[in-house]
Order: sequence, then C-alpha cells, then structure tokens
Amino acid sequence: MKKAKKTILGVHVAQRTKHTAKVQKILSDYGCSIRTRVGLHDAGDGFCSPNGLILLEVVSQAGELAAALAKVPGVAVKKMVFEE
Repeated sequence: MKKAKKTILGVHVAQRTKHTAKVQKILSDYGCSIRTRVGLHDAGDGFCSPNGLILLEVVSQAGELAAALAKVPGVAVKKMVFEE
C-alpha cells in the first residue's frame, strides 16, 4: 500500500506589505495546488508586524511553487513532508 504524503510549505515574508502583490500573484497562479492556506503575523493595539508567515498544505507542484516564491525578494521558503 502506498503511503500518503502531506507537504507543507512555510513561507516567511519580510516587509510583507511591500511584497504582498507578488506573493499573492504566485499563490493565485498555483491556487489549484494549494489545499490549505493559513496566514500568521503579530498584531495588536496599534501594532502590526511588517513580517508574516504563511503555511501552505500543497497537493501538487510543491517544488515549483517553492521556487517561484523564493525568487521574490524578502521571501524564504521551508518545506516539510510527512508520510502517513
């Protein structure tokens, strides 16, 4: 029996407001490959972090998506693969 794999990409975006349009375009281009997307950043009363973290559960094209995102200045990508 073939083991199922879960692929998660962690995407750290420095100066997120500066790079939002490029990152969003790439995520939209690969939208059918993304099952789950969670965005995290520090926010509070009068404070919003300039950096953000996006967690993506990817069902296909993980390598291509990671490479495209890594080309954006200020973006770092880490890949995790879990076998079930």
